[in-house]
Amino acid sequence: MRYAIVIEQAEGNYSAYVPDLPGCVATGATVTEVEAEIREAIAFHLEGMREDGHPIPPPSSQVEYVEVVA
Repeated sequence: MRYAIVIEQAEGNYSAYVPDLPGCVATGATVTEVEAEIREAIAFHLEGMREDGHPIPPPSSQVEYVEVVA
């Protein structure tokens, strides 16, 4: 599966979350690190959902960029 993630720069690190998996979050010192951490978090989150008998939500979020005059 391929889930959309959102990476945000925080004060001193980066954070990431998965819109299709509420509660699935990760942090890291760099973008590369937070990407690796969110991959692990997704795997762990899905494993927990399976163990608890919850259905796995299919990826449905879309990411688009729009240009605006600033």
